[in-house]
Amino acid sequence: MTTFADPVPGGRPGDLRRAAALTADLTERGVAGIVLAYVDTAGIGRVKTIPTARLEAAVSWGVGMSPVFDTFLAHDSVVTTDVLGSPDGDLRLYPDLDQLVALAGQPGWAWAPVDRITQEGDRHPGCARTFLRRIVTDAADRYRLAFKAAVEIEWAVGLGSAPAGEFVPAVSGPAYGAVRQVGLTDYTADLLTACAAQGLDVDQLHPEYAPGQFEISVGARDPVAAADRSVLVRQTIRAVARRHGLRVSFAPAVSAEGVGNGGHLHLSCWRDGVNLHAGGDRRYGMTAEAESFAAGVLARLPALTAVTAPSPASYLRLKPSQWAGVFTAWGHETREAALRLITGTAGRHDQEANMEVKPVDLAANPYLALGCVIAAGLDGIAAGRVLPGEITGDPARYGPDEAAALGVRRLPRSLPEAVAEFRADPVLRAALGPVLADAVTAVRLGEAAAVDGLGPDRVAAAYRWTY
Repeated sequence: MTTFADPVPGGRPGDLRRAAALTADLTERGVAGIVLAYVDTAGIGRVKTIPTARLEAAVSWGVGMSPVFDTFLAHDSVVTTDVLGSPDGDLRLYPDLDQLVALAGQPGWAWAPVDRITQEGDRHPGCARTFLRRIVTDAADRYRLAFKAAVEIEWAVGLGSAPAGEFVPAVSGPAYGAVRQVGLTDYTADLLTACAAQGLDVDQLHPEYAPGQFEISVGARDPVAAADRSVLVRQTIRAVARRHGLRVSFAPAVSAEGVGNGGHLHLSCWRDGVNLHAGGDRRYGMTAEAESFAAGVLARLPALTAVTAPSPASYLRLKPSQWAGVFTAWGHETREAALRLITGTAGRHDQEANMEVKPVDLAANPYLALGCVIAAGLDGIAAGRVLPGEITGDPARYGPDEAAALGVRRLPRSLPEAVAEFRADPVLRAALGPVLADAVTAVRLGEAAAVDGLGPDRVAAAYRWTY
């Protein structure tokens, strides 16, 4: 459960009592400190930590942190906008007690996501978690809509003993193969144990396509909780790997060639407990609203890539014919489509039907990515959009005329192209608000400038261990 309410100075009703009880429980369990976590505009997880005994104070008055991090790049240089990027000012980090959890992968520590508000107690316009909560709340108020969401996590497992900067797969063997599962049996078993202890219901964990690559999927939750889980799962994967002498990378492209790491989004619209992606009279059981929502997302995919594929390394991953979804196309269970319609197993359609957005990687801030995707979908509902013709197979095979007839075009091939699409999109910019939209633009252009002139191998190396 996520509480859809902003923190307030002095604490929300009941928070201090809960914080006191949690402090006592964590202390009894040997938890010495709490990680306060958020994700910046560049997609980097940033933290502050506090002693467990300071939880009540943090819930009451927050923990200070500079707003300059809203315009940090992935490698810690700073760009500026008209209101962000200066050394001035301070914000307060408020932990969400609903999501606080003791970390089984990091004994002695607990973890909680934070919202950032101003010292005056107002929403910080650059806080991505607050943005997503606002989008979800607006959807409930305007359309009586709720959502279930999940983020797939793909990562590459390397030897911790490899030379600095290099990636040496910790296990070899065929893609999706039993050899890989057996080769990292202790690590993956400990990972499942840690996830279970932290209340993360894992649907599946398996070897993936690229060398040393694995994927984990956890159960769907409301979008804010789903984004929180995405951050927590990665914290856990990294911590357990370190205890096994391994090193992990969530970078979109660990190497310039081959298949990269995705972070596909799964999303479904619900009203009064009913899944709108099943039982309707539109294609594959969609209701009219579910189709319009999907059509809104499809229409804005070129601009969305500035948020869902935000790193120069993202465009090493976004290649045709690699299941990355690089064309504006949708299809039923078509893994080359950028928007994949999933109907689920017979007898479970009402629970499992959803849409998967594929041109997403784990350099993306999950709060920004989910919020912008939902904003695009809501605009589709408002406009009554309908989906164009669906595709089957690989859209790369279409000739120009056939592609045009289906509305199939290539998504941006570089980060500057994606930023140009984003700048021209009034819906996404309005949803984010001017402060956050300008931060997205400034950070993306700063990342592009930082690697200008570098070849693919050097771009991949530059971001290999950043995410």
